[in-house]
Amino acid sequence: MSKGFLSAIFGTKHERDLKGLMPILHAVNNREEWALSLPDEEFPRQTELFKKRLAEGETLNEILPDAFALSREAARRTLGERPYDVQILGAVVLHQGKITEMKTGEGKTLASISAAYLNSLEGLGVHIVTVNDYLAERDANWMKPVYKLLGVSVGSILSNMDPEQRLEEYARDITYGTNNEFGFDYLRDNMKWDNARKAQKHHHYAIIDEIDSILVDEARTPLIISGPVDEDVTKYILSDRLVRKLKECEKDPETGDYPPDDPLSGTQAVGDYKIEEKSKR
Repeated sequence: MSKGFLSAIFGTKHERDLKGLMPILHAVNNREEWALSLPDEEFPRQTELFKKRLAEGETLNEILPDAFALSREAARRTLGERPYDVQILGAVVLHQGKITEMKTGEGKTLASISAAYLNSLEGLGVHIVTVNDYLAERDANWMKPVYKLLGVSVGSILSNMDPEQRLEEYARDITYGTNNEFGFDYLRDNMKWDNARKAQKHHHYAIIDEIDSILVDEARTPLIISGPVDEDVTKYILSDRLVRKLKECEKDPETGDYPPDDPLSGTQAVGDYKIEEKSKR
């Protein structure tokens, strides 16, 4: 009863969270006319201006209204689709590092544009995690015209790519790929001595599609790197077989010691090796 009473007065947490997002949405909508007035060639210039503002001390949250309005207009011009208010709200939640649940048809792919664009402005790279190679390549190609108009580079990491291709794709502002590819590239990077050869230079910001599947269901399967070694191991196998045939020297049953090796007296230890007890730790 008390919980329902408090909810009636203060609203549910969902309602309070949504209420807190509305001023941000209004700020984005208020900048839409400004974005509409810009010619195409001005979009990459605005991107450079955003980067300059960040370098001068402004925060991502301060430039969010302008950046979101610009990316929304870029999507409208290149894809013919204007992100709705619900998609802008979803992008704000993604920018805040939270989980947003969007129903089928609400356009979560479009919702990711503004959040990815905004966070790419810091120049540290954005990773967008999908469930398979097909979606990674499809979404990267689908969104490429939007990011191109904005002056932002985009690429994708696929399972059939060699190390050089991966370096090129990770060098782009926004990179699409699967959780397995990102995970294995991270493991491979930790096996490299030269930082210049590491594919993933930064772990700055990521958007994860189907997060329940990737971080819960698939997280139960560990990522393990294994494979053939370059060195021929035949000599180790032969050495192991040889060592197994060796026998410890026989000890004197009365003293428990090895008989001394004395060629002059004709006594000789029977066996191949002795264990130095004093050297044991």
